[in-house]
Amino acid sequence: MVETLTIEKPKKEATDKTLIIREALKNPHYTIKKQVMGNLFYFIQYFWDTYSGDEFIANWHIRKLCKELEEVARRVAENKPKEYDLIINVPPGTTKTALVSIMFPVWCWTNWYWLRFMTSSHSSTLSLESAEYSRDIIRSDKFKQMFPELEIRQDKDVKSNFRIVKKVKSFKGVMSVTQGGSRVSTSVAARIIGFHAHIIIWDDLIDPAGAISEAEMRKAISHLDQTLSQRKVNRKISVTVGVMQRLGQNDPTQHLLSKEKKKIRHICLPGEISNYGKYLKPPEWKKYYVDDLLDTKRMTWSILDEMLVDLGQYGYAGQVGQNPSPPGGGMFKVDHISIRDQFPPSDQIVQVVRYWDKAGTKDGGAYTVGVKMIKLKSGIYLIPDIKRGQWASEEREKIIKQTAEADGQRCKVYVEQEPGSGGKESADGTIRNLVGFSVYKDRPTGDKVYRADPYSVQVNLGMVQMMKGGWNQAYIEELELFPNSTFKDQTDASSGAFNKLVGKRKVRVGR
Repeated sequence: MVETLTIEKPKKEATDKTLIIREALKNPHYTIKKQVMGNLFYFIQYFWDTYSGDEFIANWHIRKLCKELEEVARRVAENKPKEYDLIINVPPGTTKTALVSIMFPVWCWTNWYWLRFMTSSHSSTLSLESAEYSRDIIRSDKFKQMFPELEIRQDKDVKSNFRIVKKVKSFKGVMSVTQGGSRVSTSVAARIIGFHAHIIIWDDLIDPAGAISEAEMRKAISHLDQTLSQRKVNRKISVTVGVMQRLGQNDPTQHLLSKEKKKIRHICLPGEISNYGKYLKPPEWKKYYVDDLLDTKRMTWSILDEMLVDLGQYGYAGQVGQNPSPPGGGMFKVDHISIRDQFPPSDQIVQVVRYWDKAGTKDGGAYTVGVKMIKLKSGIYLIPDIKRGQWASEEREKIIKQTAEADGQRCKVYVEQEPGSGGKESADGTIRNLVGFSVYKDRPTGDKVYRADPYSVQVNLGMVQMMKGGWNQAYIEELELFPNSTFKDQTDASSGAFNKLVGKRKVRVGR
């Protein structure tokens, strides 16, 4: 019996190899096809040019995440009980959407054409765009050449809901069409009824711009709990895959992790581990970091420095460090603010603003503050003057007008509009009072701490200076203790002035 087994095994291996060689000779794509079907990372490399005109940038984290996704898909396809749902936290610009939302479903169909997917994002635009990219890959000549048996059903071919069919030729040469899987796209704001999926993918359910909005956060959590969780084909087998950069303490990642009975595999990859190493999961992946960086091509230290400036401390901690903890006391390194005696020459001034944060009444406890800030060609932000006092409304408006006259026409004036009809009336009253000047209302959103965050980065980098004045000490003391300071008016007015000088900035990172 032993001899028989010994003889039969190599014969079978030889037969398999012969079949592979024979198929490879008949079809040059056969070997490559086997590789891309068996390996998601190879699939992405091979079909990248059908998705993007940019060069594919390989990195270890993409290989690792591909293996994680392969494991999830195979268990579902083999009808095995679900071991866990998967949550992936990675910084923006690290190919997360291309990998999880675009390439992964298409790769699955090359192996298991019958799988059904549901994908969601914070907006229908983003969700539909990912679906369209997936369709483009399937429609490409490159894909058709390698997988001629797979195509999109013609009468079910829209971005929001398309189906896959598989064409099979019988031994008599007759072509038959087998109905396959599908992809349904939805979003946080959309309602979806009657659709179910084997694999549910949610990708950035929170828009970074709306991360500080409690209402937006609640909508995303409700979408997870009330909509996506109810759309599984089989609760014992179907899997949910979520991918996002961390955006808040109560974001979808934290919400799901806080559920004690929920089995989740949490992969958390900070952009750098010099400051955020303790948040890395699994911790054994630390050996893949080079110079403490997740990706030395997409996210160098110089790029991370730019992201810190653009995102602020809080945004950087969440999106890069995957630790969205609000800044505590000491977020301003006030010893980095230098005091100068001489005013800069006029030709060195780029822009001048005065931002007013008005207190309601004389005895209300808060101060009315007007911070004047200048942007210099050197990149320095100079504060030449701060007006601060607890004034009754009539005296306050008189001082605001006198200050505008002293500042001159070159200085743009901004007035913070508090919520409600009273805030609007107060801001409108100031604008009428400043007729003839460049004056604008501003309706800031979010907590004062988050609004001050970008300004604090510039302070900490030593890019903020003050003209010597009697107001210096009170200003320094407030910044030093913020956000635990008794008063926050000077900080709020400073962040308002700074944000008007820099405008809306976007973080630029590689694909």
